[in-house]
Amino acid sequence: MIADYIKYTISNLLHRRLRSWLTLIGIFIGIAAVVALISLGQGLEAAVTAQFQAIGKDKIIIQPEGSIGTLGTSAEAAKLTEKELKIVERTPGIDTAAELEYGIGKVEFNDRNIFTYIVGVPLDSKKIEMLKNIGTFKIIDGRMLKPGDSKKAQIGYLLATDDIYFGKKLRVGNKIALEGQEFEVVGVTGKVGNIQDDTQLIIPIDDADMIFNKKQKYDAIVAKVSESSELNSIVEEIKKEIRKERSEKEGEEDFSVQSSQELLESFGSILSIISAVLIGIAAISLLVGGIGIMNTMYTSVLERTREIGIMKAIGAKNSDILQIFLLEAALLGLVGGIIGIVIGIGLSKIAAFFAGQLLKTTLIQAYFPPYLIFGALVFSVAVGIASGVLPAVQASKLKPVDALRYE
Repeated sequence: MIADYIKYTISNLLHRRLRSWLTLIGIFIGIAAVVALISLGQGLEAAVTAQFQAIGKDKIIIQPEGSIGTLGTSAEAAKLTEKELKIVERTPGIDTAAELEYGIGKVEFNDRNIFTYIVGVPLDSKKIEMLKNIGTFKIIDGRMLKPGDSKKAQIGYLLATDDIYFGKKLRVGNKIALEGQEFEVVGVTGKVGNIQDDTQLIIPIDDADMIFNKKQKYDAIVAKVSESSELNSIVEEIKKEIRKERSEKEGEEDFSVQSSQELLESFGSILSIISAVLIGIAAISLLVGGIGIMNTMYTSVLERTREIGIMKAIGAKNSDILQIFLLEAALLGLVGGIIGIVIGIGLSKIAAFFAGQLLKTTLIQAYFPPYLIFGALVFSVAVGIASGVLPAVQASKLKPVDALRYE
């Protein structure tokens, strides 16, 4: 019986091809938008999570309030100093703490110049050992900075693999000018996936201090905790001691102390809000598509009133008529969902490709977990059925005599 209903439903939709396709447009645009936005959001979240995992779960990051990103440019008003560094180093449970300085510097090579991100790192052997295990500092060619280095630099992955910046690729051993001072390239860091990290220069902190006139004021302190230590309690202890040093009240700090996991959760919350807003916008398209299905089904009921009367006259029950029209609405939702999913996958892959080519980033990538595909398909069918309920009920309640007399 159900098979007969399906054949009959397909026949009706094919008989009204143009109207069916116009109805499907609203559904597959909505589903395509939802699939594309969710897949890109999931991909971004996975990429960000991978970057935080590269930092390590055993790290604590201290920054002036208002800093941008995991290891971002900090607010000038509240730079960290040697005093805060000593506080972190002597906190029970801290294995190593490394101070970092940031700046934007002019780099010249091959008669070309760019302005890029500069990171100053300490050259203490224990601190270098800690930093080399963080993704943004890992070496793929040459070596990392070492104690005693001066006017040496590690360069980002893109500077060594793409000639768009200087007309030729930088190599280990090349000499570059940073703010007019000559530096030798000693190493190339691995690909991180964002243009800031992949075009940065890493130099000794004493050189950065001199070039940017930081006067031993730091933009961040990264600390590694011992394996047996309680991360959250250490974070609170560092906050308390720095507040005491700065004579600040709790809740009014001009600095932040967070574990890498806390930073990841903060980014995750922001990404979730952005995804929810984008999905809400896409859902409007689905609502329009649902209204389109409802309109099509009401029109179909009017056009087939005599047909419904004939079916009832030869023994069709109200439930049979209801099932036929609900199947029709569900089929519209199913077909629209399949087309929308295919289009959504294509759109997200295209967006990820162009983001990689134009923005030189792997943060924007498409990710298609099984639940996304299955959920989108179920949702599109549910929209179709929900939109077809009222027209189907109206069709099932038609009286045979009235339906047969309908002109």
